[in-house]
Amino acid sequence: MKTVHTIKEVRKCVKEWKKKGLTIGLVPTMGYLHEGHRSLIERAVKENDRVVVSDFVNPIQFGPKEDLAVYPRDLRRDEAVCAEGKAALLFNPEPSEMYFKDAETYVNVDKITEVLCGARRPGHFRGVCTVVSKLFNIVTPDRAYFGEKDAQQLAVIKRMVRNLNFDIEIVGCPIIREEDGLAKSSRNTYLTEKERIAAVILSLSLKKAKEALKNGERNSDKLIKLIKSEIEKETLSKIDYVEIVDSENLHKVSVINGSVLIAIAVYIGKIRLIDNFIWR
Repeated sequence: MKTVHTIKEVRKCVKEWKKKGLTIGLVPTMGYLHEGHRSLIERAVKENDRVVVSDFVNPIQFGPKEDLAVYPRDLRRDEAVCAEGKAALLFNPEPSEMYFKDAETYVNVDKITEVLCGARRPGHFRGVCTVVSKLFNIVTPDRAYFGEKDAQQLAVIKRMVRNLNFDIEIVGCPIIREEDGLAKSSRNTYLTEKERIAAVILSLSLKKAKEALKNGERNSDKLIKLIKSEIEKETLSKIDYVEIVDSENLHKVSVINGSVLIAIAVYIGKIRLIDNFIWR
C-alpha cells in the first residue's frame, strides 16, 4: 500500500493500472478510518483489481460554526486500516492541492439537497458534490463506494452521477455498528463516556420503528411520534429531525407503500449524530 499526496502521483498510478486493463475502485473518506470505512475498502477490493482510498478533510463542506478545526485526523492509523484492507493507494492531499486560490467552480445538486441534513447545513452538499466530482476526475474509477449511514449523501451522489453522466457505478454499503447498536462514526470520538452510553438511543428508537412496521404500521406521523417519544426518554438527547421520505427522491411520505428512508439526526450533548434505515 502506497501513500501519495499529489494529484500527479495518483494519475500516474491510475494510468499504469489502466494500461494493464485493471479495474479501479474508489473509497472517498475524510480519514480517521474505522471499521465502517474498512468494510467499504474490503468490498471495493473484492470487486476491483486496484482500490484507491482518498483521505481528505474537505474544508468546503463545513459550515462556519462546524468542527473543521477539530475534526479528528490520524494518517498513520488510516494507513494501517488501508493496508489491512488491502487498498493499493491512499491519497492524502492538502487543501491547497485540491483547490486553487481563485477557485470559482462548484457542483450543486438542487432539491434533493434541500431536505434532511441539507436543510440544516447550507452549502454542505455543494462542498460534498464538488470534492467528489474532483475525486472522480482525478481517479477515474470504475466504481465508488459510500456508506449507507450517510443516506442523503448517497442519494445525492447517485443523482449527481446520473445527471452529469459520470461513467461510474455507485455502490452503497451497509451501516457498520458497535456491539450495542450505535452506528460507527468518526464523531463518536467526541462523546464523553456518559454521552456514549446515551447515544445508543438513536439505534434503539429506530429498532422500535422497525418493530412497528413489521406489525403493520404504515402511518408516517405515528411512526415519527413513536421514534421521538423513544429518543426523548434520554435526557442528554435533543432531536434535530425525525423524517420519513421516499428513499430515492427524498420527498416526504404520509403513508408507507413503497421504499422509504427513515432518517434521524440527534444531538447527544453538543455532538450531532445521524442514523437511518431503509424499509422496502
